Amino acid sequence: MEKQFSLKRFFKIRGMGPALTAFGGLIVIYSAFGFINPTVFSSANIMNLLRAMSIYLLVGIGQSYVLITGNIDLSIGSVVGLSAMVSATLMSKKLPVMAADGVTQLKDIDGKPLFDALGMPAIYAVLIAIGCCLVVGLVNGILVGKFKLPPFIATLGTMFVARGAAYMVNKNRNTDAIAGGIGKEAADRFQDLLYYGKTLGIYNTFLIALAIFAIFFFLLSKTRTGRHIYAIGSNVDAAKLSGVNVQATITKTYLVSSFCSCVVGLILVAQATMGNMEAGISYEMYGVAAGVIGGVSPLGGTGLLLGTLAGAAVWQTLQNGLSMIGAQVGIQRIVIGVIVVFAVLLDVVLRTGKRTKKMKPQ
Repeated sequence: MEKQFSLKRFFKIRGMGPALTAFGGLIVIYSAFGFINPTVFSSANIMNLLRAMSIYLLVGIGQSYVLITGNIDLSIGSVVGLSAMVSATLMSKKLPVMAADGVTQLKDIDGKPLFDALGMPAIYAVLIAIGCCLVVGLVNGILVGKFKLPPFIATLGTMFVARGAAYMVNKNRNTDAIAGGIGKEAADRFQDLLYYGKTLGIYNTFLIALAIFAIFFFLLSKTRTGRHIYAIGSNVDAAKLSGVNVQATITKTYLVSSFCSCVVGLILVAQATMGNMEAGISYEMYGVAAGVIGGVSPLGGTGLLLGTLAGAAVWQTLQNGLSMIGAQVGIQRIVIGVIVVFAVLLDVVLRTGKRTKKMKPQ
């Protein structure tokens, strides 16, 4: 009896229904493509699918955090590009530091150069890229949370600023190969860690994305900050009256979004072995798609990162399956677009139905 009650409570978790529906749809879609082309079921294709899905999962996590508060982040794609250009530029170029005695190298506390003539070590380049991306998230949070700018306008502005900064980092040029900067051995380690390497037969890219998913899933579902995020999305005025620091909470969601976007930028550098100024174009929409397909409401207050995981898997499975059965790129875009619109429409219909039901006299 106790197990039955717990199971019933599990299914009544807000957002669990759409998440499970997305998982069910994933199974149906994957099985259908596999029936048409059995190669879809091959282990190599599954591993490649998981690695490619990781990018959608990461931007989906960041966008879902923001969407649950009833806001949106249009700067995600530009932050991805900023991350890629900053990290790749630092790794591929010599960056001497001027001192009183002429041109010297920046040194750490042990007196060792932080970077040599071959470029800045990957760890420092990554940390600087993360710092730059978090600044964008902080600005977004202040504009939306403190100054009450519409999130569409605020993040549209930072989208252009971050993309412009990505262009300026290397003087309006893509970077050279990072192997020519930090050296082939260091570049190989960086690429293996973030893209080409495997652990226990699974690409590190997916394992990293899964670890980040687990951390932010816990924070959203088990902490006070997570409860505040849902409260703001459900009713911001009620959240204020309950003592929720709306500005700080909204800022945290934008910081999460920028961090996840930064990781995606680093993955793209590892994949391409260089920085591309156009990296991340339209990724903010990929994040929206992954979230809403998995049941995260763009109206705020509802959704689970479990659904975002399913949504990212559905998105990548559709792209992978349609490509493997020979569908044109235009057809792929149309199918995915229809699914996104249907998911949002379903959310609106369900919410309207619940609201009407509550308004009826008992």
